Amino acid sequence: MRLSLLAKFTIATSFVLLVTMGLFAYINVEQLEKLLFEEAVSDADKLSETIIRTTHYHMLEDNRERAYQIINEVGSQKGITQRIRMINKFGQVTHSTDQREIGYFLDKKAEACNMCHSGPSPLVHATTMNRSRLFTDREGKQVLGLAKAIYNDERCFTAPCHYHPKEAKVLGVLDVIVSLDPMHQKVYAYRNEIIVLTVLQITLIALCLTFFTQRFVNRPVRQLVRLTQQVGEGDLDTRVTLSSHDELGDLASAFNSMTVNLKKVHGELEDWGKNLEVKVEERTQELKNIQAQLVHSEKLASLGELVAGIAHEINNPLTGILVFASLMASDKKLDPSLKADLDLIVKETQRCAKIVKGLLDFSRESIPQKKPSSINAIMDATLTLVVHQSCFHDITVVKEYNPDIPEMLLDPHQIEQVFINLLLNACHAIAGSGEVHIRTGFDHVNDEVSVAITDTGCGIPDEIIGKIFDPFFTTKETKGTGLGLSVSYGIIEGHGGRIDVQSTVGAGTTFTVRLPLLHEAPLEAAAAAGQRRESA
Repeated sequence: MRLSLLAKFTIATSFVLLVTMGLFAYINVEQLEKLLFEEAVSDADKLSETIIRTTHYHMLEDNRERAYQIINEVGSQKGITQRIRMINKFGQVTHSTDQREIGYFLDKKAEACNMCHSGPSPLVHATTMNRSRLFTDREGKQVLGLAKAIYNDERCFTAPCHYHPKEAKVLGVLDVIVSLDPMHQKVYAYRNEIIVLTVLQITLIALCLTFFTQRFVNRPVRQLVRLTQQVGEGDLDTRVTLSSHDELGDLASAFNSMTVNLKKVHGELEDWGKNLEVKVEERTQELKNIQAQLVHSEKLASLGELVAGIAHEINNPLTGILVFASLMASDKKLDPSLKADLDLIVKETQRCAKIVKGLLDFSRESIPQKKPSSINAIMDATLTLVVHQSCFHDITVVKEYNPDIPEMLLDPHQIEQVFINLLLNACHAIAGSGEVHIRTGFDHVNDEVSVAITDTGCGIPDEIIGKIFDPFFTTKETKGTGLGLSVSYGIIEGHGGRIDVQSTVGAGTTFTVRLPLLHEAPLEAAAAAGQRRESA
């Protein structure tokens, strides 16, 4: 069986109250019974004293009948006294309201005598509580007995009827037995009142606890449970309207904050899900670009090994052809009609030699001679070399340098060669008046320096932009060998960087060189290790 929080709280509180008030009532009833018993003993003692004082004068006059009559009249009170008897010093009952025990001798161990005769010598004086006793009468009722000594004073042994010796201390004992029914009736009535009041108090407290718990605890908790179910079903606009300034109010505030955060995270997840396909495509394109760069690097490395061998094989025959053609062209005996042909042979041989030199430069994996250099200073030195060429006469160069770029470990001659190739390509792409924009920057997050060269030329079509770094690929027809960008790509890669290109046909092209601030290539590391070994 499932109990609600309200029922559990009410039952637990009622049980605690019941145990606490029951214990309190038990202790209270016991204390009341003890007080009533002490009062009954005191009343019995006062009654005994009253009887002794009332009959004292009759006993001095030896008017025993009158004294016994007084005792009988006092003992005839129903519900108060059950029996009154006088016992002499020998233990004989001289008079009793119960005629059957007159003349009966009591044992010293009897209940009426043992409180004074328990020791080797009888007690002359005893406290009231020691002289009292509780026992059950013949009818099975609990009664109180009190024995009070009748002392021998001067009037007793000087009276005309004197027959007690002067040395006697105690003449006898008056034993009064009273009923405890009135006391028990009071105790029972008080106990019943305590039980009724306890039940009423527990009922009232339980009702109040139920009402206030229902109002201040159960109702807000049920509201929170219901709204939690709504949130679980997807309703993230749910809010708790609890305005109490207590723990439940804090819980409601935390619940509202939770729903706000859940809604925010849910919206972010939805946006992330919607953009997931786009992000996957972007990442896939990045991976494709990286793969293309790796393939291109491997292709350049393989091609470099191939062209190195071819260049060495071609270079020697070309040198012989160039030498003999030059000698024949300078021979005065040569037929003038053949001089033009020999000049053409020399020109084309020189062109082939230039191509072979480019092949050797492309295939040669030279170790960069790095030293601390400023990228802005290298660019200025490069511009000094190229701006005086005829193709730059109608071109405006705009420089936008970042002055905060730190010095880097570079081979300034190789980097200068790269910038020359890029600037000449920009010049040839404009083919007339235009603008070349040079921008340098520094990425503090990635520790990367960038140099962007933007021209306003014809642009590069999308179908050939992926081939521009391939060896011997050129769009200049007879103006170039197709090795400038390939060599530049290898130099930048040797410095741990990369070259990015963005182009729009008819608008222009941007080549961006990106170099890490700190880089140690494998060849440089090997050379440095060799130098250390040699110095050692």
